[in-house]
Amino acid sequence: MIETLQKHYALSRQGAKDLVKGCVACAVQNLSFMFPACLLYLLVRDLLNGSLAGRAGWYAAGCIACILFILAATWFQYNSTYLATYLESGVRRVTLAERLRKIPLSFFGKKDLADLTSTLMADCAFLETAFSHFIPELAGSILSCLLVAAGIFFFDWRMALASLWVLPVSFLIVWLSAKVQESLSRKSMAAKMACADGIQECIETVRDLKSCNAEEAYLNGLYTKIDTVEHRAIVSELGTAVFVVSASLVLKLGIATTALVGSVLLSGGSLDVLTFFAFLLVASRLYEPLQGALQNLAAIISARTNIARMNEILCHPTQEGCDTLTNLGCDITFEHVGFSYSGGETVLRDVSFTAKQGQVTALVGPSGGGKTTVSRLAARFWDIDRGKITVGGMDISKIDPERLMSLYSIVFQDVTLFNTTILENIRLGRKDADDDEVLAAARLANVDEFAEKLPDQWNSDIGENGCRLSGGERQRISIARAFLKDAPIILLDEATASLDVENETLIQQALSRLIQNKTVLIIAHRMRTVADADKIVVLADGYVAEEGSPQALLQLGGRYANMVKLQSANQSWTLAADT
Repeated sequence: MIETLQKHYALSRQGAKDLVKGCVACAVQNLSFMFPACLLYLLVRDLLNGSLAGRAGWYAAGCIACILFILAATWFQYNSTYLATYLESGVRRVTLAERLRKIPLSFFGKKDLADLTSTLMADCAFLETAFSHFIPELAGSILSCLLVAAGIFFFDWRMALASLWVLPVSFLIVWLSAKVQESLSRKSMAAKMACADGIQECIETVRDLKSCNAEEAYLNGLYTKIDTVEHRAIVSELGTAVFVVSASLVLKLGIATTALVGSVLLSGGSLDVLTFFAFLLVASRLYEPLQGALQNLAAIISARTNIARMNEILCHPTQEGCDTLTNLGCDITFEHVGFSYSGGETVLRDVSFTAKQGQVTALVGPSGGGKTTVSRLAARFWDIDRGKITVGGMDISKIDPERLMSLYSIVFQDVTLFNTTILENIRLGRKDADDDEVLAAARLANVDEFAEKLPDQWNSDIGENGCRLSGGERQRISIARAFLKDAPIILLDEATASLDVENETLIQQALSRLIQNKTVLIIAHRMRTVADADKIVVLADGYVAEEGSPQALLQLGGRYANMVKLQSANQSWTLAADT
């Protein structure tokens, strides 16, 4: 049962156990509220029999015992639901984050940032409510109802049927609405995600919207998405209310049928007044928790959409492997590698080459030729469809990705920085580095040229994603991280794309000092950036079209030579006005 709850509700093992405990606690609390009714029944019986004298102290003690029992049951219920749920909510978020850390990057290509953020925050928060209110209270109501139902059958089975027949009918109405509610919930969630994506996109692209005078048009579309969210919410609430209200109306009929059948039996002499009173009392108390249980059942059905979103992450295959590195050297070898993104168009068809340790291997070619994909595959950001990639003879598909990453220093084309100081942003390359080591790496990347001009110098906050820095300054911080990590393999994806000629020259000089006895794989579109590389690999249409030294490829007169020729011609191009 524990395993089923884990899978069905995206819970940890302890969370599933706590859920069972919470259901039992809610049942105990519901039953505790029946004890005053039992005490009242006994009091009325003694009043009718004229035997109340001498029992006043007993009833006073009974009242105190009922209060103490209700207090104890409520305390048990609170700790077993709310407190346990808060702990599980934290565990769930951490578990999701840990899972995301091990999932291949191909998964993130299918997910928007707003979608993942919503899963980690909004879905977890909704399930926090579900596991503290909906599920335990529903299960507790059903358990307590079954126990009470079994008890009242011993009093009079006819009155029991008159009181209980509405229960299965009411729950059946709500249960049969499951498909409708799930459909409404999915549509509502889709509208929310479209709205969240639109808001995030608006914030991220506000500069472009302003420059194109497109703000009003974009906001009109965003307002439409917001209206759709409101419309879907109203439809979802209405769709749920139709079934829940109908079931509640049927439930209310239970009191009427109890009174009607009891009156008939009482007038026929087959039922005494005390039993009739007892059933009216129990029926009024029995339906109260079940009224909320119907709403809870509808909420649990709607929660399936949120649970499915979390299970999509929790059940997604992760990249696993051995923690022990067995490479002999750091040559990177691609052997007949084929790859496509998420079953889509094939990016690499049959790629084979070797990037040798101590050399600079440059990947060039037209856009979409697979250059960036090759660098990502080399670091096992994705797993290949066929072929083999080795580092020093070690098959990287059999190595734990995080352990494998200790061999790599990577500078991405799109730099990501954090809202903290320059020093701490560079220290990300090696968290245990002291300030002297960080500064040394920063100077290698020419970061000191701008950092020492800032008001707080190295301790200057650079804003969200380095918004207070220029593109070239941000990229130099990213390069400094790679210097600080000092890994044996360096992957550079357009690492100098945002640098001016002077700084690009300085970075290349620093790289030449850094790469001794290391494997360097560099991606570049500007041919002069890779003119001094030891080896050029030209990628086109998913294949290695050419490979060799720059001089050899120039003499060959093929794709590389043509690219050099075109870029040389472009350098003499000028912008001239018509006369």
